[in-house]
Amino acid sequence: MTQKPNPLNSIRVNGPIPAYVARSVIEKTLRAAILDGRIPCGTALRQQDLADLFGVSRMPVREALRQLEAQGLLNVIAHKGAVVAPLVQGDAAETYALRILLESEALRLSIPLLTTEDFEQAAHYIDELETEHNYTEIGRLNRLFHMTLYSKAPNHRLLKLIEEGLNEEERFLRFNLEAMGLGKLSQDDHRALLHAAHDRDIERTVKLLGHHLNRGVDVITRYLENPTTQSRKA
Repeated sequence: MTQKPNPLNSIRVNGPIPAYVARSVIEKTLRAAILDGRIPCGTALRQQDLADLFGVSRMPVREALRQLEAQGLLNVIAHKGAVVAPLVQGDAAETYALRILLESEALRLSIPLLTTEDFEQAAHYIDELETEHNYTEIGRLNRLFHMTLYSKAPNHRLLKLIEEGLNEEERFLRFNLEAMGLGKLSQDDHRALLHAAHDRDIERTVKLLGHHLNRGVDVITRYLENPTTQSRKA
């Protein structure tokens, strides 16, 4: 009987990990492996297996798993423990409706406080997205662009909730962006968002954000309903 490959075998640990950085190293390593698909959805992550892999006690492993759960990357399931979350959890339309509410509020709070450096950084991410062909990198740059526009919002709990939603979208886009044909289209929306924010036109920026996210949920919903036929129809 053929034994299924262990996803944890894809993780390389270089030497002993100092105790004071163990939690952050484990969290960062597992997060990267989940986001790039080395640890696929539905994989159960057992504390003792991870402790053995990283050469640490179970305490920093437990703390790292809690952080990943808070980021929406893991679900805790009875009798299975921490399990890698699905690419899209729940109803996509409901998820994006909540994102519009949260991200619109962050924009309202952040835009008056954004600096020249923030606008330059956001523009840089757009330029990179225009030429990037690696779908893993596209997902990351998309998240960073949005978070740059929201970054000056003083409500840190709000920003944490928003980043959880962007993490979920990033994972989904990494594996489905090419089939959906969203890559180039989204840059027009991003440039319009940036220009409106740069003009300090809060209401116009919020309206553009809603249009951008609603366009995304429409394409994602159609793709999820029939992924075999939704090839570059966006």
